[in-house]
Amino acid sequence: MNSSPYRVRRATLDDLSQLTALWQSMRLPVEDLGKRITEFQVAEGADGKLPGAVGLQIAERQGRVHSEAFSDFALADVLRPLLWERIRAVAANHGLLRLWTQERAPFWGQCGLAPANGEVLEKLPALWRGQSSGWLTLKLKEDIEVAISLDKEFALFMESEKQRTERAFQHARILKTVATLVALAVFILVLAGAFFLFKKNPQLLRR
Repeated sequence: MNSSPYRVRRATLDDLSQLTALWQSMRLPVEDLGKRITEFQVAEGADGKLPGAVGLQIAERQGRVHSEAFSDFALADVLRPLLWERIRAVAANHGLLRLWTQERAPFWGQCGLAPANGEVLEKLPALWRGQSSGWLTLKLKEDIEVAISLDKEFALFMESEKQRTERAFQHARILKTVATLVALAVFILVLAGAFFLFKKNPQLLRR
């Protein structure tokens, strides 16, 4: 049973005024974020107030955690885990492969997000590549390209095994046919030898 006094949910247009105040206090781009309000997850108190919020932008089956805001940073340690739990649930529902963030609070590193190196940065969606550096990232599941590649390799392996098995059966059938022909030839030779032997020596039949 959840004993938290806060309910975490997706933001709606009804939350715009409260979110605007939060964004303004954090000096975030209010006009831009207001157009993307449904990207935000909010923590709502029993009084209907929103003491915290964070955005989750989705692109190319990946998510960017952004623009976290709190009315009182004394509540951040309480609200961040709740918002993070909600983000993970939303990411799972959308089948996201990876999460990214440029948020600098130590909490995000404690959640498993790690600095992205050059190779991993190549996976960053094109929509976010023009933004500043300092990315943290967390892989949620295998990249779809890798999964597809493994599926293709397995399919090729199974096809190869199928062909190898078919060739083995063909060889077995050929060997069986050859063995049968050899046995038949030997049987015919034996009959022919016996025929000629008895033909030249009829008395053998009278012994």
